[in-house]
Amino acid sequence: MDRNFQSAEEQAAALHAGDVTSEELTEEAIARIERYDKVINAICVPDFDRARAAATRADQARARGENRPLLGIPVTVKESYNMAGLPTTWGMPQHANYVPAEDAVQVSRLEAAGAVVLGKTNVPLNLRDIQSFNDIYGTTNNPWDHGRTSGGSSGGSAAALACGFGALSIGSDLAGSLRTPAHFCGVYAHKPTLGLAATRGMATPPTPALPTDLDLAVVGPMARTARDLTLLLDVMAGPDPLTHGIAYDLALPPARHERMSDFRVLVIEDHPLIATESAVRAGVNRVAEALVEGGARVERHSPLLPDPTEAATLYMLLMLSNAAANLPVDAYEQLRTHAEALSADDRSLDAARLRGMVLSHRGWVEANNRRELHRHGWRQLFAEFDAVVCPITPTPAFPHDHHGALENRHIDIDGVEYPYFDQLVWAGVATMPGLPATAIPAGRSPEGLPVGVQLIGPMFEDRTPLRLAELLEQKIGGFHRRSETGRLNGFSK
Repeated sequence: MDRNFQSAEEQAAALHAGDVTSEELTEEAIARIERYDKVINAICVPDFDRARAAATRADQARARGENRPLLGIPVTVKESYNMAGLPTTWGMPQHANYVPAEDAVQVSRLEAAGAVVLGKTNVPLNLRDIQSFNDIYGTTNNPWDHGRTSGGSSGGSAAALACGFGALSIGSDLAGSLRTPAHFCGVYAHKPTLGLAATRGMATPPTPALPTDLDLAVVGPMARTARDLTLLLDVMAGPDPLTHGIAYDLALPPARHERMSDFRVLVIEDHPLIATESAVRAGVNRVAEALVEGGARVERHSPLLPDPTEAATLYMLLMLSNAAANLPVDAYEQLRTHAEALSADDRSLDAARLRGMVLSHRGWVEANNRRELHRHGWRQLFAEFDAVVCPITPTPAFPHDHHGALENRHIDIDGVEYPYFDQLVWAGVATMPGLPATAIPAGRSPEGLPVGVQLIGPMFEDRTPLRLAELLEQKIGGFHRRSETGRLNGFSK
């Protein structure tokens, strides 16, 4: 077996048994990146010299008897995380030379756990796209079809995992930025409960690395297996020591169930505001059928589900109010003029996004109060169900589209065009109320593209969807490479 495609758990076992050294794993990963990343462009900032030194230290530590969670495991880090001595640009040319002096808290946690960081992975401009391309580092291609996107904004990380460039990666998620690339590239990701994992040092350059409590946005793990997600989440979880003290520990409750037959699952494949493409619908139904076969109680409808139309509107209001907070005054005033001209009857998501960009504090408080009602609704739903299965986006990976402003683009769903950002409504199902959601592979489209679904769980019960992800991986399979007889657009398998 190619060790580059082993799980972190398998690599850790091999290291512990003395079957391989971290130096060997690291050199094999570097060789694979140097051979294949020219056509994928996932690793935008290689850090091979420091990786080799870290691997040597890991082997020395293991020889002394140390056994940290990620000791000697090669990993990657999303470009948006600060790493001392490396550029953090968020794809913005004006910050191409910005180099932070210290690591983000999650990079420090990776290194404390013994991980070997191979480098940083590509992102879209300012992390604000469902694709990963920018004028500094170029475009990251989908490993399954180079003419399609790997997703965004953690698209470089998902592509790296799919190509065997490290066993793990860390990303972030505000609008599906962990889950969408995982879905497009056929890997796993977990959006943690809001506030579970500290975000300091994952800030727009040159913003100071402060322990800010972000609204909606989280940081989280990506991997090729469900169990590896839990392994990495355990390293990442916990509040910032600057605000909670070094000794503070946040213990997550165990999964509600260990056996699939004990799970109660609500399956949703339709949204009132956007269509679901047939390939994605098939993925949702494949998971639903596996759950039924495994003895789980599966329902297709529930009156307890908070209103998805209002939820999508609240999500757009809250997300865009944050995104537009730092606009220049003249741009803000132009947007406010446009928003005031909207008809009161215009309840489109485009209108919600425009209103969100000029939302007053009074309006934000009102929206936040409505969010709390939705959270209460979810608590009631999770008294009757353990998880919700639904799409991550309405389609598999779509062709590269770098033309024009984001607000003028469209997404094609079974031959019908929708506004580009409307496809974010599925991501918002979990993001708006701050719920944990695990992205899992769920098969292939007729064109051979990966299709994923998300498993949404109760707040701070992240281990419940993670455990269900493990059980489904055993039932329907998980990450798959292309067959040994096939070719992956230049990857000889």
